[in-house]
Amino acid sequence: MREGARSSREASAFRRPLALTVAGSDSGGGAGIQADLKTFQELGVYGMSVVTAVTAQNSLGVQRVDNVSPDMVGAQLESVLSDIGTDAVKTGMLPATAHVEASARSFARHRVKRLVVDPVGAASDGSRLMDGGAFEAMKRLLLPMAEVVTPNLPEACRLLGVHSGDIRTMTDMERLAKRLLALGSRHVFLKGGHWSGEEAVDVFVSAERPGETKRFAGPRYPTPHTHGTGCTTASAIAALLAKGALPEEACREAKAFVAAAISEAFALGEGTGSLWHGAFAEKRRFLR
Repeated sequence: MREGARSSREASAFRRPLALTVAGSDSGGGAGIQADLKTFQELGVYGMSVVTAVTAQNSLGVQRVDNVSPDMVGAQLESVLSDIGTDAVKTGMLPATAHVEASARSFARHRVKRLVVDPVGAASDGSRLMDGGAFEAMKRLLLPMAEVVTPNLPEACRLLGVHSGDIRTMTDMERLAKRLLALGSRHVFLKGGHWSGEEAVDVFVSAERPGETKRFAGPRYPTPHTHGTGCTTASAIAALLAKGALPEEACREAKAFVAAAISEAFALGEGTGSLWHGAFAEKRRFLR
């Protein structure tokens, strides 16, 4: 039986891969559970969601956040995992320590194996999405459970207590990624989107080969419309893991998925626009 309580019905009736997002809702549709569910669908995975917070959010930023109670987060997790189960889980916004603790208990109880942790401390406009206690609880409880952790440079520096100004070269990035492994996850995908240059270069390291690093390079598209990039990256990795990809393969393919989505990003409202999550499949159909 897979993670959760998948019944014998699955043998004959329902064989699609399943992925669950545990994250906040973005009313503007570009990030959070909305971006995650779009990504799951585009990658051929059945998506489910546990809502941790409801935001009033648009292209200009986050205007209001109402947290869902930790008990309700736990109830949603129990409802989904005890009946349907999942092949992978992606976590995003976990506003307070109690939300992290409720998630960790459910993941342990239902033996979730393919956990992707996006350590999203703040929204792209700078709005704080996790308080300090929640961030530390995520570091302590969820990272040791994680198959892959997907920080950007500021998040990685916060996890390690490093000043981002001290990370100046790709060699520094690789050292940072290796240090992140010591926090307990089996793989680290350190995103390089905050760097300048013609290419966007991410770093992948694995506890299976701790002395080895991989660089994933791709084009950097000249667009300001990148809302939801971090959520989309993590959920794409989760979807690909749910389909049976190995972590390095999942991270490489997720990067291609996100690059395509950024290449077709568009203006939305008066501020930062959104990715186009359908671009990856559309480009593949065109190439055929």
